[in-house]
Amino acid sequence: MSASTAEETPAVMTTTSAAAVFQAGKLAVEVIEVDHREARRPPIPILVVSPKDAGTYPVAILLHGFFLRNSFYRGLLTHLASHGFVMVAPQFHINLISTSDTEDIAAAANVTDWLPGGLPSVLPTGVEPDLGKLALAGHSRGGHTAFSLALGHGTTTKLTFSALVGLDPVAGRGKSSRLPPKILTYEASSMDLGGMPVMVVGTGLGEEAKNLFCPPCAPKDVNHKEFYRECRPPCYYLVTKEYGHLDMLEDDAPAMVTCLCKDGGGCKDKMRRTVAGIMVAFLRAALHGEDGDLMAIIKDDPAGLAPTTLDPAHCRLA
Repeated sequence: MSASTAEETPAVMTTTSAAAVFQAGKLAVEVIEVDHREARRPPIPILVVSPKDAGTYPVAILLHGFFLRNSFYRGLLTHLASHGFVMVAPQFHINLISTSDTEDIAAAANVTDWLPGGLPSVLPTGVEPDLGKLALAGHSRGGHTAFSLALGHGTTTKLTFSALVGLDPVAGRGKSSRLPPKILTYEASSMDLGGMPVMVVGTGLGEEAKNLFCPPCAPKDVNHKEFYRECRPPCYYLVTKEYGHLDMLEDDAPAMVTCLCKDGGGCKDKMRRTVAGIMVAFLRAALHGEDGDLMAIIKDDPAGLAPTTLDPAHCRLA
């Protein structure tokens, strides 16, 4: 594994401390299913996973992948909430014949605009959302949705995002069949996100086909590699070398979904903790200015900080 930076930034925390992000945090967590059909509820169903301990916490929106459910990310969401983040996971309408991301981008924008008036009313007593520290994340096609929204293809009228995460993002079936809006330009550092820090997490097996009948779930030229290449600094890149596109989902996610992608055949709990820990470290850096854990993971992971192998591991800071 190699770690490269355009600007050397010393770690301010020990590697032992950094490893703690891959374990559950100290906060108790509450899972809240928010029904959009009730008064003052969001435009679509939402799963909120929040710390139960009274306090003010940053907020992160996680957008699920194609043909997936927000509940499949419960372990990931719970891990992040236990470290002090209010997690908001919308449930998009599942449309198997959709050839555009426009509907999901608009829905994500509407959910974002609902947060100031709606989110405080569903949180545990004493918990307040800090919407001045708002992150946006997405997995698979949801990664494309998140990047598209951050790039201005959807309109949010009340809030702005402070950080962006792509979890094995996918922008279509191939370079010639990209999903509209076609945000990939195939030019390095072409994405203008206004200086917002970005984390791209890839999977080593996402580019490989499951079998002759199932194409790769994260095809070449439209996956994490190209997303990271087109990001502008500050941006970070970590790849879970031995795991596949859907290995971060819950163990009980339906086999009819998970069987479509090549998997690592290993412990999915390790994959979930790796992805969640990376997000915790990144969000602490982006939202709190505490980058010690993140830089330790990028620079020192051969020491075995993460539960899985991270290779490559890069960042461009300037």
